Amino acid sequence: MAALVVKKQACILITLLTYLVIINAMMTAASAGGSTDHDLTSGFESLPLRKKNIRILKPYDIPLEQRYSFINGIHKCWVYSTDKPHSPASKTLPRTEIGIHGYGYRSGVWQFEGYGYVPKGTTGVCIMQIFGATAPRASSAMVRVYDGKLMFYRRKVLAENIYDKWFRLNVIHDVGASKVQIYIDGELKLETKDGGGVVHTFKCGVYAQNHDSNYMESRWKDLKVFRKL
Repeated sequence: MAALVVKKQACILITLLTYLVIINAMMTAASAGGSTDHDLTSGFESLPLRKKNIRILKPYDIPLEQRYSFINGIHKCWVYSTDKPHSPASKTLPRTEIGIHGYGYRSGVWQFEGYGYVPKGTTGVCIMQIFGATAPRASSAMVRVYDGKLMFYRRKVLAENIYDKWFRLNVIHDVGASKVQIYIDGELKLETKDGGGVVHTFKCGVYAQNHDSNYMESRWKDLKVFRKL
C-alpha cells in the first residue's frame, strides 16, 4: 500500500513539473518573440476613427468608386501601374491610399493597428507608411510587398508568404526617441530609427513603388489609432 501511495505521489509531482516546464517555455517564447497583444496597447488610448478621419488619395482623373470600396467593414484599395498620380501637380507614382486625417502628430508615441490582406500577384507596392520625414525622404517608415513578402522598404523581410490571408499590423512611432517598431501578428519584427521630419500621419492602401505589378490591391479592416497617455 505504501508503495502505491509513493508511486501516486511521484506521478502527481511529475505532472506538476511538466506543467511548469510548459508554462516556462511559453513565457520564454513570448518574451523572445516580442510584446504580447496586451503589451502593444497597454498605456495607450484608442482614438475614435470616424468617417471624417478617413481621406482617400486616388488617381485624380478616376471616380472614387473605381479604385476604392468599403463593404461589410472592409476597405478595399486598388490601383493600376498605368494610373495617374493623386493630383495633376504630383510627380509621384499611382496610389489609392487611406490617409488618417485629423491625427497628424509632432510629438509623443503613436500607434497604428489594422488587419491587412494582400491578394496574390500584387507586388512592388507600399501598403502602409508613416508619412513625414526629413527631405529628401518623404516617409519615416514603409511596409511594402514584394513577391509575397512583407518588407521594410527593401531593406528587411518582415514576414514571408503573406498572400491571400489576413495579418495584423501594428506600427509604433516614438517621435521623441526617433524610433519605429513594427509588429506582425503581435510579434516584434523590426525596431529602427525614423526618418526625422516635423509632422507625421499614418496611411495604408496601395502606393506603387519600384518593380510594381500592373494591378495592386490591399484590403483593410479594424483600423485603429492609439496615442500613448
